[in-house]
Amino acid sequence: MYAIIETGGKQYQVQEGDEIEVELLGTDGEIKFDKVLLIHDGTAPKIGLPHLPKCEVLGEVLGVIKAPKVVAFKYKRCKNYRRTVGHRQKYSRVKIKKIVAA
Repeated sequence: MYAIIETGGKQYQVQEGDEIEVELLGTDGEIKFDKVLLIHDGTAPKIGLPHLPKCEVLGEVLGVIKAPKVVAFKYKRCKNYRRTVGHRQKYSRVKIKKIVAA
């Protein structure tokens, strides 16, 4: 059984036991994803318009991780102007515990 969920403006295909990295959630412990777009149990898929009512995916937040650093460098020639800006996006690592289909 797998499901497609939406969180942080992105869609993820998940199964029970998967670990995914989503946009920073800001909570620890249990999390509930109620924006379920599709559930496939092996026989027939259930497709939401746009979301499935009474269906949810339960997960547990394992921690916060950081993506690799992205460096932006800009300069103007002959003007002695140089700027370096770095950014590291934070993500939440989530383990999928259960898919609840009504």
